[in-house]
Amino acid sequence: MSQYLLSVIIPAYNEERYIYDILERVQAVSLAGDVQKELVVVDDFSKDDTGGEVARFQAAYPNVKLQYVRHEVNKGKGAALRTGIQKASGDFTIIQDADLEYNPEEYNRLLKPMLQGVADVVYGSRFMGDGPHRILFFWHTIGNKFLTFLSNALTNLNLTDMETCYKLFRSHIIKQIDLKENRFGFEPEVTAKISRVPGIRIYEVGIAYYGRTYAEGKKINYKDGFRAIYCILKYNIFSRQKKTVDINK
Repeated sequence: MSQYLLSVIIPAYNEERYIYDILERVQAVSLAGDVQKELVVVDDFSKDDTGGEVARFQAAYPNVKLQYVRHEVNKGKGAALRTGIQKASGDFTIIQDADLEYNPEEYNRLLKPMLQGVADVVYGSRFMGDGPHRILFFWHTIGNKFLTFLSNALTNLNLTDMETCYKLFRSHIIKQIDLKENRFGFEPEVTAKISRVPGIRIYEVGIAYYGRTYAEGKKINYKDGFRAIYCILKYNIFSRQKKTVDINK
């Protein structure tokens, strides 16, 4: 058995339609190096039967290591991710949206630089590589690329997809990052803060993307884009974190 454990954090809000499927896909993935998995589902006070679907999965797969946490009030994706990060017990932590836009089969692509010992953080980019990419919204793509450009200009990184869901961290590092954002501001905030960790090694790999429409449950909108701009400026210029982060375990 591998000495490594991957914590898969799945924030969920009203994902009754998809949560069972994504849990099945995550548990079915065979990880390189015999890395083991734990699933951490954070239900952000869903109003549908998301919790019931998670319970149905647990009954069907009793041997899968799974933690289920439910917020008592709706707090937002960023808050759900903070809860998941606190609960994670693995050596590595990856974020997995509860919908079907990202394929867990990609985990091995992100894990490879980690297992090779060359990376501390790995982003999965929707804008590089040769994987399938569903064609949807022109202005979303332009918005994503603009936000990545603005973030790069202030962090001095050369990412191609700052807003991607797939971010893989060495757990002892992400647990030291003092995160504040409750909604979709998590992406620019965590990018700003990890970029300033001395000696941090950040990699990016290409992934596939199976985007969904608003009719299929997509939640992010233009207001979140303006919030992302605010967060990029806030955490790179006006509220630069002073806390020391130890990258050595």
